[in-house]
Order: sequence, then structure tokens, then C-alpha cells
Amino acid sequence: MTDSALQTLLDEFVTWYFDNHPVAASGLGAQGFDHQLGDFSASGFQRRERDRDRWLARFESVSDAGLDVGQTIDRDLVIAYLRGARVMADWLEWRRDPSVYVSPVFSALYLPFLHRLRPEAELVDAVTARLAQVPEAFAALRSGLDQTLASPLLIGRALDQAKAGRRFVTETLPGEVGEEALRVKLGQAAEPAAEAFDQLVTALTDLAERASGDWRLGEHLYSRLLQERELLGFGTDELHRLGRLELDRLDAELTELAGRISGGGDDGWREVAKRLADDHAPDLEAMRAEYDAQTQRARQFLADHELVSFAEGETCRVVPSPAFQRPLFAVAFYIAAPPLTSSRTGHFFAPYTPDGYPPEQVRARLRSNYRAQMPTTAVHEAYPGHHWHLSWMAGTPHTVRKLVRTSYFNEGWALYSELMMREQGFFTAPEHELAHLHARIFRAARIVVDTALHSGQMSIEEAERFMVEKSSINPDTAVTEVNRYCSWPTQAPSYLTGSLQIEQMRTDYLAADRGDLRSFHDTLAGSGSLPLGLARRAVLEG
Repeated sequence: MTDSALQTLLDEFVTWYFDNHPVAASGLGAQGFDHQLGDFSASGFQRRERDRDRWLARFESVSDAGLDVGQTIDRDLVIAYLRGARVMADWLEWRRDPSVYVSPVFSALYLPFLHRLRPEAELVDAVTARLAQVPEAFAALRSGLDQTLASPLLIGRALDQAKAGRRFVTETLPGEVGEEALRVKLGQAAEPAAEAFDQLVTALTDLAERASGDWRLGEHLYSRLLQERELLGFGTDELHRLGRLELDRLDAELTELAGRISGGGDDGWREVAKRLADDHAPDLEAMRAEYDAQTQRARQFLADHELVSFAEGETCRVVPSPAFQRPLFAVAFYIAAPPLTSSRTGHFFAPYTPDGYPPEQVRARLRSNYRAQMPTTAVHEAYPGHHWHLSWMAGTPHTVRKLVRTSYFNEGWALYSELMMREQGFFTAPEHELAHLHARIFRAARIVVDTALHSGQMSIEEAERFMVEKSSINPDTAVTEVNRYCSWPTQAPSYLTGSLQIEQMRTDYLAADRGDLRSFHDTLAGSGSLPLGLARRAVLEG
């Protein structure tokens, strides 16, 4: 195939993807999709599955002849995405997990106001149109889920989100609008959607009592995702062993480091970490402000040491996490600017607790965001982690690489960033280094737990105890974390797995004398958010 023929095929695929995934298209900044939620009917899911099989056959038929490295990477990226989607179709995800329906609805309504890429009147028109489609989407959810496949655990996660729905559409969204007439318009449009959320809460509550399905993906499908979607050269068992080895190695390093911290003595690193957690911000807003200060310090460090180049106009805002996400995320997270637009303003979300949380649970959240770990979290979420990476890669001319992204690169890059910044001297105290290693051993424990959970080797209760004992997080955080792993198979191991692979790429890049550290960062991060096998080709062969 010629390069122009491949580009035509890629363009056709992107057009199909946007037409069939309008919320994702709008979130990426594509024009013409802001008023749509998409087709959540059973026939819609089945049609998309048939389409994906046809696309896969077309891309698999494209030979290397006449293509350069970048073009073969684009082809193989689409193939990896389509094969991964086929694995989840084999698992019948849309019959099992209500978040397949609920999460896109929240994103579709919230992201336009987060990014504010249109005049306010246009934003209100778009969100009003989407609000009108919410009842139909939730009706499709009720008819699409199969109680013999759906798991009470997955239903419970969606139920927690749905319970926030009425307040979200009737208070949070109108509160984003400045002009009174537009605010009234949005508020009026919200009531049918609010009623749909109320009905969904009732339906999910009932379904949770009757559902008998399993949330486990199973070892076979888990390995297929690792090998076919992530293009890793190993499966579930080998990944599990990697996690165990890294746990032991990091435990030894933490033990040595704890002995060098004043007061560490013979207590061990877990006791030192618990004491460090006593030094935290007094309240949630102060926590956000301190994260903001560390974010700006990290950016300045990168500039002073010439470790990366910066995208023109990039900026990172540190803000409270959205109310509808607070029941699900106990840790900081990031949302990038839409890469198909000129905006480079990203959002680093400080992990606020849900409104109404008792003081002891708020205090537990503050303790899990203690001051000594704020530098490593700011690096991970902002500079040169997620924000820097995603703002820099938005400049790639490869549209399909903005569309198809993998956690194994995104999170692997962010964790690699922590390691690199430690090597370069960003962490100015041994307490900061211990917090960095604490975050890293937490990711090693995630590998062990996620692989064991989904292959049936560990129960939820065993996983929670393992996370508390091995990574020294508090029990409340462990409950939230393990609940997340159950609903998102293969994601939790992506952090440390990706970091280790990127570290090896750096070693090979510098040994081959292809450039310096800054050029490695710019080249690798600028290549996209690729499956790691493709990322290696991009940085070592491109």
C-alpha cells in the first residue's frame, strides 16, 4: 500500500470513530459532535462490533511495503486498538457494566464547561441537547444489562455515580453558567435528566440485589489484553511475578532509606511513612493550594535544568475534583485539554472528598495526601508527567495517535517522570524520596493485586489487606483502590510496568548515541501515547 492510500484509510477510520463515538470525538475537540450522546442501544453496540471487525481485517491486510516507520506505527496502533476492543466485546462489557453508559453521560455534560472552548451560549445549547438524550441512554442501560452477567460490584460503582446525578445536572451544571437567562434555560432542561437519574438509581438498586454475574475478566482475556492491545511480550503470570520482584526490591530500598531519616531508627519504612502522614494540610482547599505550589516548582525545575521542551501556551490549573467523581477517586488525577484544538490548558484535580463526608474521613484523605508526597504527585500529574506529556504530544501531526491512547504509556510515563526527577535532584529531602518510593511500591502492589484479582487467585478482602500491609496505605483508601481495580482490569499495573519499559528505552537510546536526555523525552513523549512495543520503535527506529 502507498503512504497516501494508508493515510486515506486512516482518515476514513477516524471519521467512522468520531461518528460512532461522539462523546469521545467532542472530548478530543472534533467539530460537530457537541450536541450528541451517541447510540447506547443493543443494536448500536452490535453494529459497532461488526464494524470494528471489518476495520481490523482492512488494517491487517496492509503490508509494510512502501511505508516508513511512522506509518507502520500508525497502522499497528489501530490494529492494537481494534484487537483490544474485540477482547472487551468477547467479555460482553456493555451487558455487564453500567459505567459503559453512565460515565460517558457525565463526561459529555461536564467537559464542555471544564474546557470552555465555545461561547457560553453555545455551550448551553450543546449541553441542553445532550440533557434531552439522557433518558434514552439510561433506558438503553436498563434494557442492555444482563442480570446473569452484571456484577453487583460494578453496579454499585455506577450507583454511587448515579446518586450524584440529580444534584449534578440541577445544581453543578447551572452553577457553571454566568448569564442568568442561560442558567435558567439549562436548569429547565435539566429536570427530565434529573428524573432519569432518579429512575436509574431505583433500577440499579434493584438490579444489584438480583445480579449474579462476575466482575473478573479471567486470566485468558487479561493476557490477551496485555499481548494484543498493549503489545507486551508476556501475559498475566509473568506480570504477576514482575510485581512480586519489584515489591521485594522496593521494600529493601525503602528500608535502607528510612534508616537515614531522623527518628527512623528500627521502626521500618511503614512506621516512618505513617509519621510523615501526620504532616498534612489543615483542610481540602489548603491541600489544593499546596499541590499548586509544588506544580509550579516542578515546572520551573524542568526549565532550569533543560530537561524538556514546552508546548506553546501550555498551562496547568490545579482545581478541586468534580463532585461526581469524588465517590470513585481517592487520589489526584488529570484531564488534558482536547488535543484537536489549540488549547493547552490542562486540569490537575486535587482529590476532594464527597460533600458531607464525616471529619474523620476528610482527615484520612488529607493524611493520604501528606506534604512529603506532594512533590512526587505534582510531578506525576503535571510536570513532566501527564500535563507536560499530553500538552507536548498534542502537537503530533498523526491524528490517530491523538485518538488512540494507552494507560501503559500515559501512566508509565508519569511514573518514569517521578524517577527521573529524583535522579535529577528535584526531591530535596530524604522524606520526599521516601514518599516517592512509597508511591512506587504502591504501584508494585497494584500489579500483584490486579493480576491476582482477575485471575481468581485473590479475593477482594485479601486484596485490601495486601494493599494495606505491602504498600502501607490506609484501609479506607485500600477499599476504594481495590474496588477500582475490579472494574478496570489491566489498568492498575500500567504505571510501574510502563515505567520499567521506558527506563529500558532510555538506556538503549542513550547507549545508541541518538541524543541527550532532553531529546529522549521530547521524542518519546511527542510520539503519542503508544503501546509500549510501538513506543520503542518510535524512539529507537524513527
